[in-house]
Amino acid sequence: MAPSAIGAGAQPPAIKRLLSCGVIGPLLFIVVFLIEGATRPNYSAWHHFVSSLSQGERGWVQIANFIVCGLLIFCFAFGLRRVLYPGHGSTWGPILLGSFGLGLIGAGVFVTDTVLGYPPDAPTTATLHGMLHDLVSLVVFAALPAACFVMARRFSSDPAWRGWAAYSIATGILVVVFFITAGAFAQPDPTAPAGLFQRISIIIGWSWIALLALQLMRRPAPIDKAA
Repeated sequence: MAPSAIGAGAQPPAIKRLLSCGVIGPLLFIVVFLIEGATRPNYSAWHHFVSSLSQGERGWVQIANFIVCGLLIFCFAFGLRRVLYPGHGSTWGPILLGSFGLGLIGAGVFVTDTVLGYPPDAPTTATLHGMLHDLVSLVVFAALPAACFVMARRFSSDPAWRGWAAYSIATGILVVVFFITAGAFAQPDPTAPAGLFQRISIIIGWSWIALLALQLMRRPAPIDKAA
């Protein structure tokens, strides 16, 4: 029997656990990189990218942060599919967020090269790992706004979720804008706020996932009247 959309009160424990992964993963990711960025010697959260925290003696912390968050969001994608089916967004929403999770796992496995002078005195030669890291990072920052736009269509079909349609569109746009702005400020000048703009992009996008997962745990999923 094909799965069907289910309300918050009818969700079996297994579905609730999958949805909870979407709350825990993004929030844990944000907390970890904020703490690491504030306490890492010679690292500037204002200037350096989050991925650079994968470098150095404590680099394993951010590597684990990428992988754990990616696994949790990948699990959330399965729960999202279950509560949204059938209707718009029930296929591509989970696929895009699943791709986002896999991209984060890849960002942890393929460690970034030395960028913007961190770690200090480390070689700046481009490596295959670094190029693969950049590639999966593009997947991450493309899949997330795409998921926002896909989900906005589903939200717009249910009056109870109309506010989420606008929120999702705004989130997708802001994630892209701040990600591009971070790249524009990726300059050797230590006063260039590349790290700040990337963090804004991440916090906006990852928070959308966490809030969506929380909402789906507390209220019925958006109904697609056209389905």
